[in-house]
Amino acid sequence: MPIPASFRDRLSLPVIGSPMFIASTPDLVIAQCKAGIVGSFPALNARPASQLDEWLVRIREELDAYASASPGAKVAPFAVNQICHASNDRLQHDVEACVRHKVPLVITSLRPPREVVEAVHSYGGLVFHDVISVKHARKAAEQGVDGIIAVCAGAGGHAGTTSPFALVREIRQFFDGTIILSGAMSSGADVFAAQAIGADLAYIGTRFLATTEAHVLDEYKQMIVESGSDDVVYTNLFSGVKGNYLRGSVVRTGFDPDNLPEADKSKMNFGSGSDLKAKVWRDIWSAGQGVGNIHEVLPTAELVARMVREYEDTRRRLCGAA
Repeated sequence: MPIPASFRDRLSLPVIGSPMFIASTPDLVIAQCKAGIVGSFPALNARPASQLDEWLVRIREELDAYASASPGAKVAPFAVNQICHASNDRLQHDVEACVRHKVPLVITSLRPPREVVEAVHSYGGLVFHDVISVKHARKAAEQGVDGIIAVCAGAGGHAGTTSPFALVREIRQFFDGTIILSGAMSSGADVFAAQAIGADLAYIGTRFLATTEAHVLDEYKQMIVESGSDDVVYTNLFSGVKGNYLRGSVVRTGFDPDNLPEADKSKMNFGSGSDLKAKVWRDIWSAGQGVGNIHEVLPTAELVARMVREYEDTRRRLCGAA
């Protein structure tokens, strides 16, 4: 099963740090890439839109400088997430910026991304598309994506309900590109398990919320540390798409997490709009079901180093590898 050639020998661990609204900024992305995992951020985090060019220049320059000063270090590629939805009036602008800067990996969400695939492939970049079902995975494969991100039960943010054992193996039956697994992973042992069931890479977000580089409030990080899987609420009220959020943050913003109405999908909006939409990510905090395994806030480099040790320990224990 394929890890892209452009990633080989550049990863200390087969992991993509998933793009998180508000939380993922150049500080976190650069720290993740320097630690040897793919760092990513949503294009919409760069506000105003002109800031996207500045971020891409900074990320590229800092990673190039670090690689030059650290011969032999594994410095991972970076990625930008594009929301392919009618409510995103920046999509064309942001894709054009990615093309200008030759972003190594573009991660697309929601609508099948044919025009994004064509734009990114024009300079040799890769496109991974996130899906929550086999139906969506087939559509993405038809668009010519290089990788499919299976967002399974328990993932933070917009997530599905399918077991990874079902979704990964079924996608593999018709897709021979890279498969990335998302859902409730927080350790190196979890990464090993993802590969054991057929994924090539793990896609981890919530664990990196509890890092010093994550651009979120300390109260958010503390709630991550103090929460368990029972504290995660699954609803489409806040963005129009089903997602997982921390119960404590839902309560703090005046909602009853046990009696949330269904959203009007025709009014989906990402990052702007009504007062309710403005609360998403800023006040209503996303998290996956893996929060119960997160017990401290760490620098990204220290966290990834620990995950590498956990991954190798698990490999030796289960495979007898030296």
